[in-house]
Amino acid sequence: MTERPIMSNPEPAGRGTWLDVYMPDQLPAVQKVAPPQFLNISMVRGILYRQRWLVAGVLFAAVTLGLMVTLLMTPRYEATAKVSVKPFNEEVVEGQSDRAVPTQLVDKYIATMIQRIGSRQLAGVVVDDLKLDQRQGLLGKDIDKSRAPGLTDQQWRESKRQAAVSALISSLNVKSTPGSLVIDIGVRSENPVLSAEIANGYANAFLASDTRASVASSKYALTYLSGQIEETRVRLQNAEQAANEYARARGIIVQPLNGPNEAENASSATTLIGTKLASINEDFIEARADRIAAEQRWRTVQSLPASQLPEVQNSQSLQQLLADLTEKRAQLAELRQRYNDDFPQIANLRAQIDTINSQLERSAADIKSNIRNQLTIARNQENALAAELQQLTGATLGEQDEKVQLSVLDREAEALRNQLKMLLDRYNQVNSAANVNPDTLQMLDTATVPSSPYSPNLLRNMTIALAIGIALAVGLAVLRETFDDRIRSLEDVEDKLALPFLGHTPHVADRDLTLQSSNRFSALMEAYSSIRAAIDFSLPRTSNVIQVASSQAGEGKSTTAVVLAEMFANFGRKTLLVDADLRRPSVSKLLGLERPKVGLVEVVLGHVPLEDAIVRGVHEGLHILPVAELPPSPTEILASREFEQFIEECRGKYSLVVFDSCPVMGLADAPMLARLVDATVFVLEANTLPFSRARTAVRRLTSAGGKVIGAVLSKYRALEAGQAYDYQYTYYQYGPRQ
Repeated sequence: MTERPIMSNPEPAGRGTWLDVYMPDQLPAVQKVAPPQFLNISMVRGILYRQRWLVAGVLFAAVTLGLMVTLLMTPRYEATAKVSVKPFNEEVVEGQSDRAVPTQLVDKYIATMIQRIGSRQLAGVVVDDLKLDQRQGLLGKDIDKSRAPGLTDQQWRESKRQAAVSALISSLNVKSTPGSLVIDIGVRSENPVLSAEIANGYANAFLASDTRASVASSKYALTYLSGQIEETRVRLQNAEQAANEYARARGIIVQPLNGPNEAENASSATTLIGTKLASINEDFIEARADRIAAEQRWRTVQSLPASQLPEVQNSQSLQQLLADLTEKRAQLAELRQRYNDDFPQIANLRAQIDTINSQLERSAADIKSNIRNQLTIARNQENALAAELQQLTGATLGEQDEKVQLSVLDREAEALRNQLKMLLDRYNQVNSAANVNPDTLQMLDTATVPSSPYSPNLLRNMTIALAIGIALAVGLAVLRETFDDRIRSLEDVEDKLALPFLGHTPHVADRDLTLQSSNRFSALMEAYSSIRAAIDFSLPRTSNVIQVASSQAGEGKSTTAVVLAEMFANFGRKTLLVDADLRRPSVSKLLGLERPKVGLVEVVLGHVPLEDAIVRGVHEGLHILPVAELPPSPTEILASREFEQFIEECRGKYSLVVFDSCPVMGLADAPMLARLVDATVFVLEANTLPFSRARTAVRRLTSAGGKVIGAVLSKYRALEAGQAYDYQYTYYQYGPRQ
């Protein structure tokens, strides 16, 4: 920003009521913001916008490379044969229905069939049927040239067969449409005729394998079931003998409950000891509840005075005594107002009161003693039942262990009976259905010679290239962002610099600067108004000297100082703007003033009084103290005793003093001035200043004894920070709709 901001339509003069209502020590504490998420939409949007040229370049290169690879690929053809799968075969004899696949497992059944088609075993059958290991169409014309020396003819034929099997599997494309019972057997090859021949050979071999698998499966099932039946018979006999011997040795006679499961009935039957234990347990629970109630009642009445006992309150005779006591105390108080304690009537009343108190105390003691006795009885009953319960528990546990072991033996025998029954039923079913043809596979369509290649596929290749390009572009963009620590967003100011955020100014092009400055409702001026309010709230009323500093030149420090000074003056405060940049002053240029003959240096050195060097008339309520001649040693001027006295003089004459200082990095001026002023406002340019440099600048200010009250983010670009496109146009603009 090189032109002076012009303030129009000034705000109402006067300090307002903000600081009258909110004193600095009454301002609400700033709540800590939750830590930002590692990845959010704003962050992704900002990265994509900042790295847009890198992303676009990588995507263009990926798409171009994908197009070149597509044009150089050799055409390949695919022929497909269709086979229908019938998992729900018709039941001819009992037992055949077991071959039907449950509805929820049909998809897995189809997937298993596809795996069978892609197996090396079926590929070997196809190679042998079509003699593909002896033809050049699959293995190529130069296959014989690759024969290793020393191989016999038998070894070479086996080697070619295995090579043909591997080539056949790699060219196979088997799939099934979801929801259908049809398997597509596709074969891919550079020769369209060979691909159709192999696809039909695969379909025929697959159909024949189903019949062979059914016969082999039935034979294996019968053999396996015979062995399991014999083994289960022996185990059942041993289990029944073990259960009977255990019951006889322990003397256990159980009256089973009515039910189909003998093992469960045996374990759930009750005995005399178990019944007695349950009864004692119920009595013990009831006794414990009585003891707890009696103990709670005793604790309640133990420390209560006699008048507050429930029994006293419910007793008419005791209530009558309390009423008599109250009446006699009232009479005693009335007589004591006229006579002394030696008066006979007073002595008589005191004796009557003592007698009533004694009666009440004896009654209360009797009531508490009765409650205490009830507690003692309840405890004795509980202890007696607890001892009986413990004795019965030990006896029951011993008996229960024996019953558990017996039930285990009974359950084992029952499980073996059920297992033997199921094995016999299954053997009969499998034996009946062994010779029935399953007829679960059927040729639906034979493969025909394809007329056009399936590869290369331009759309698919372009999609893959685009996906790879997006992944590579995102990776490179994230990698660049990882090594880029520039401060971009509003959150970075607080999270990285640990400074209060006073506000930000949007980036404004030079051609729009005049228009933005002349309109107090523009985004730029609204932003400065918000910053001015934040500074006003942050400064205590006793602090009126501030410095506007930045880490390096060109970050908008001087412009911020000028605009804030004009706004404070416009708000009714007598303001002095001091150009303290003794190396490259810019306040006069920003305000369109000619460099004066006397200025800050002459005032500090005492050559001219302050009033003679001040420039007036720029703005109502605003005084300017520019720089005239540049001193040979600015550091000595700022470190002098005269400069401190100059600040104290300005502090007493003005409501607010704003210093525009040099950049912090590389110079000692700003840190020295920060030690003398009440507060420092740190200005940093968004998307330009690295975090390390900003942190160093803030550390230099605070190490010198300065107080940094907050940071202002200048030239803020919403898109580069990850905000929406219309963020900077709507954030500080609110008014009636047009």
